[in-house]
Amino acid sequence: MPITEYQTVNRELKGMTAGLGLRRGLMDSLSTLTEGDLDFMEVAPENWIALGGRLKRQFRGFSERYPIFLHGLSLNIGGLAPLDEALVLAIKAFMSEHQCPIYSEHLTYCGDDGHLYDLMPIPFTEEAVKHVVERIKRVQDLLGRRIALENASYYYAPDQRMSESEFINAVINEADCDLLLDVNNIFVNSINHNYDPYQFLGSLPLARAQYIHVAGHYEEAEDLRVDTHGSDVIDPVWNLLKAAYQHCGPIPTLLERDFNFPPVGELMAEVATIRQLQQQSKLDMVAGRSKVLSL
Repeated sequence: MPITEYQTVNRELKGMTAGLGLRRGLMDSLSTLTEGDLDFMEVAPENWIALGGRLKRQFRGFSERYPIFLHGLSLNIGGLAPLDEALVLAIKAFMSEHQCPIYSEHLTYCGDDGHLYDLMPIPFTEEAVKHVVERIKRVQDLLGRRIALENASYYYAPDQRMSESEFINAVINEADCDLLLDVNNIFVNSINHNYDPYQFLGSLPLARAQYIHVAGHYEEAEDLRVDTHGSDVIDPVWNLLKAAYQHCGPIPTLLERDFNFPPVGELMAEVATIRQLQQQSKLDMVAGRSKVLSL
């Protein structure tokens, strides 16, 4: 794998801060943004690769203004069906065409004989680790770069012989890939599976975190949250993002919003909150170093 290329990507990412998911329902609103309003955008490549005509031209307009991160939906990294290598190669070409600095996917499966149209949890077992690691390595070989895997939300844990954290750590380390840290998923899972979100956060391989997702969710019941990306980010999730910056530093962070789109000004207010938290994290880091030097 060309590590020098990967290191170059890392240097490019360091100057980025807050981004927003580019959705078709937001294209007209986001086209009115001015330089500096966002630092990057993110798309699911499957939704854009085959586009032509007006939508392709519109997308090109965004990719010429902003770095585009790719967050896939259908790689099926945990599935049993053969990898869709044609899809991987199409993503590679798309990354080259639009100079996309990073490609991430969900640490889930989403297909068997056909597409399930949902992100299903992988069993937390050593056998599953080996299976997933082999598939990740193949994808990385095809792409010629590392990918990032996202800690997923889930509502049922089949055949759980390892903890969720042990499973994620084993996959990330053995596959030599990176982590897309989703703090909303941690919060949702902490309610649904009754664990401490801060303790879980600290147990992840955060040195591998390339960027962060933050989003809203739906409160189905006191003990059930649904990861929807259809509402505002709530304070406990913002607080978890603050804690993530204490571990990782203020790395690039994306606001996810997939439907129930508010006026773009409200979305930009949440992006501004990300930037405020990042700036505070930077100030805290500087203050911490100054305190150490003065001792």
